[in-house]
Amino acid sequence: MPSISNQRYTAEIISSTDTFAGLVDGADLTPQVPTCPDWTLRQLTTHVGRAHRWAAEIVATRSATPIPFREVPDGRLPDDPAQHPQWLRAGAGRLTAALAEAGSDPVWTFAGTGPASSWARRMAHETAVHRADAELAAGREPAFEPDLAADAIDEWLVLCGPAPGDEDPRLSALPGGAVLHIHATDDGLANGEWLIRREESRITVRHGHAQGDVAVRGPAGQLLLVLLRRLPPETAEVQVLGDGALLAAWLAATPF
Repeated sequence: MPSISNQRYTAEIISSTDTFAGLVDGADLTPQVPTCPDWTLRQLTTHVGRAHRWAAEIVATRSATPIPFREVPDGRLPDDPAQHPQWLRAGAGRLTAALAEAGSDPVWTFAGTGPASSWARRMAHETAVHRADAELAAGREPAFEPDLAADAIDEWLVLCGPAPGDEDPRLSALPGGAVLHIHATDDGLANGEWLIRREESRITVRHGHAQGDVAVRGPAGQLLLVLLRRLPPETAEVQVLGDGALLAAWLAATPF
């Protein structure tokens, strides 16, 4: 993927959080979120604010091990609804400040020890997707910058793989040799195509253009929402060409 600066990632964290904060300002937080059916809007709001503080704590303390998610400082949504927007914005601010101070210092990440700056990418996409959840719950259509959406797809296709030593749950979704082709159609987008293939006992993801058993084409933002099961393919602005059952099986095997 084209290089995206940490400044772009942190700007996305702040921007998506600001949008989210505006949506919950004065809102009823009791309804369920359609794209996170096990959560109410209150639970989604708590998750986003706590996730920012959790990542900030890992980065700020240069933690070499994961920190319990429910034990982060100030991780509880305030009782006063008037404080909800500021609580969200404060968490994003704490995270971006910690990232700026830590630079590339080594910390724990989902992929093992890595640079603290890698949390900028992870949390930019985490925040953007949950901002989209809140927008969809409010009846609004989420928008993504194409290169950031494509980068989120790139990260997701790696992130949804198995933990080291675990069996890959995606293997059951693709017969041996089958290819899923993802094609972002945005103008000027480099490396916006992915070929997902089962090769014996592993799933490979490569950039490139080739005919697949099923292809999904559309704007990167719409593809991201489909791949993360926020929108069903039939209602998104995408084309599905070929074996739709193969795509359905892939989506079922890759929950977010």
